Amino acid sequence: MRKLTDVHVHLAALPTPQNGCRVSRRLLGGPVGRLVSRDMGLPLDQPEQASLLYLERLRAELLGSARVGRAVLLGMDGAYDESGRLDEEHTDFLIGNDYVLECSARAPALFLAGVSVNPQRRDALDELERCAARGAALVKVLANSQRFDPALPRYRPFYKVMARLKLPLLAHVGFEFSLIGHDQSVGDLGRLVPALEEGVTVIAAHGCSTGLFFAEKHWALMGELVRRFPRFYADVSALTLFNRVGQLLRIARHPELFGRLLFGTDYPLPVYSYPCLLAGAGGAWAASRAAANRFDRQVLVLEALGVELRADFADLAGGR
Repeated sequence: MRKLTDVHVHLAALPTPQNGCRVSRRLLGGPVGRLVSRDMGLPLDQPEQASLLYLERLRAELLGSARVGRAVLLGMDGAYDESGRLDEEHTDFLIGNDYVLECSARAPALFLAGVSVNPQRRDALDELERCAARGAALVKVLANSQRFDPALPRYRPFYKVMARLKLPLLAHVGFEFSLIGHDQSVGDLGRLVPALEEGVTVIAAHGCSTGLFFAEKHWALMGELVRRFPRFYADVSALTLFNRVGQLLRIARHPELFGRLLFGTDYPLPVYSYPCLLAGAGGAWAASRAAANRFDRQVLVLEALGVELRADFADLAGGR
């Protein structure tokens, strides 16, 4: 059995003089920052050690998975002002592309580089070329926090370059709660249509869910995009979280979508087993709950709900 690729694994690091990363105090002291540092035992007063520990614990958990063999390490670009310069005041979390590429290169059998390029930055097109030349596997954006509207016509040249370079776009969909969101409307699924029209392979994160529990306004559009665009996919990351599980239950009832689903967890966020109970699969609930490995737990939950992942990132990314 071929192991899966997790397309949605966040790389995290505390700032050091070498890594070019940034983490704001308000994010580090917020619920997600405290949860991750506590659960992973990261010494926040030792940035270099904490960053190494994060990567090593991720590597160990991935190596311990029976069902998942590779992970796309995701960077996070910052917010940029109208002149295309980094907006430090509104950048709460930045994981630089050089750091992503370096970490991925340390274990190429396990990790792929998911760089992040905000199309608002003045060197966005050059950065796409540079990262592609260094082996980037996809580009991740989170418009809600990066303060740009993916639907603006001025970003079409950015998408044209992505299509030419065959770089898939992994885009956050819905409201953003883990990082600090600004304009939540730019997380609407429809904002990704211009990228699809330019020929980009688009992966809509979190199963196209809104993140607002059972209020799933993107459901009809998700089906429409599957029919219109052969390069449109969605990942299943974070769908066991309480605010997104409604979309998981909907997806499970529509096997016509299974060929466009890619595996993802949203690591380091937790994976929960309770959706098995919602599907009446008590045995699967016990098995998934007993799985210490969150990658395997996610697979077990999906299988309990009858969700089949008929696509894999390696297939649509040219065998990367």
